[in-house]
Amino acid sequence: MSPSLYERIIQMRILVTGGAGFIGRHVINELLQGDYHVSVIDLEPFDQTDLDNQVHYYCADITKDVTAIFEQEKPDIVIHLAAQVDVSKSVKDPMLDASTNILGTLNILENCKKQQVKKIIYASSAAIYGEPTYLAIDENHPKSPNSFYGVSKLTAESYIETFAALHGLNYTILRYANVYGPGSLRIEDGNVISRFIDKLTSDNSPTIFGDGEQSRDFIFVKDVARANVAAITQGDRQTVNISTNNPTTLNELVDKLNIILEKNQKATYLPSRIGDISHSFLSNELAREKLNWESSYSLERGLRLMVAELKNIN
Repeated sequence: MSPSLYERIIQMRILVTGGAGFIGRHVINELLQGDYHVSVIDLEPFDQTDLDNQVHYYCADITKDVTAIFEQEKPDIVIHLAAQVDVSKSVKDPMLDASTNILGTLNILENCKKQQVKKIIYASSAAIYGEPTYLAIDENHPKSPNSFYGVSKLTAESYIETFAALHGLNYTILRYANVYGPGSLRIEDGNVISRFIDKLTSDNSPTIFGDGEQSRDFIFVKDVARANVAAITQGDRQTVNISTNNPTTLNELVDKLNIILEKNQKATYLPSRIGDISHSFLSNELAREKLNWESSYSLERGLRLMVAELKNIN
């Protein structure tokens, strides 16, 4: 028996939707450190580096017919990251948001059922909770999303749970806090950390809507990638927060970045925006218990890695 055939037999087959994206690339790098056969569905191009030559890439839309891809790859596990993730875009165009996040997820679920996929790991969001009624937010917190993005992610969760009940599909749902890290600097209108870094490196003042005392839970992308891989063999039929369990105010974030970048820029404060959440951080106790996972990157360490990436880009 040839080594290549032997490897195909023993390797677990993982299909990653959205694998060319910011989080997806880190998930794939984590998978390739293990004994997995990895394939990707994404509309974004997938750079074929030496590492990526181990990955089967399919340029495809999750809202279209992807049956042939599932038949070709026969995945054991699907890690479903592909999504419309822009909150403001979801408010402006809820039809697009629903098409990708709800109908796209349904399409993936139907193919999981047809191909008897063992498990789907779904990337959800803290946006499903809306304005917190208590902190830290645990998985039993009331769900009251204040954006169409939050609505679509919560709806997709419900479809996954119902597919599990009706068709026996196993799942783990991961609700991410605010994900940041290398790779997000290239994203147009990226997260708040990317925007602040962009402003500060150009010697411009970062913009804060409100007084800057609003807090967020910033989770490093490599920690998120590890959580996805942990969910392959753990956390069956569980929904867990992936977070640091620590709040950071936007003012504190500006101060940390000023120190790391050796800048001294003050923030520009504008009126708060309708729908903005004042304070949010997620309990990660259940993830520790069910996935044997916890965050390992401090915010300062993660920010320094982002700045190091910026120097390499320039």
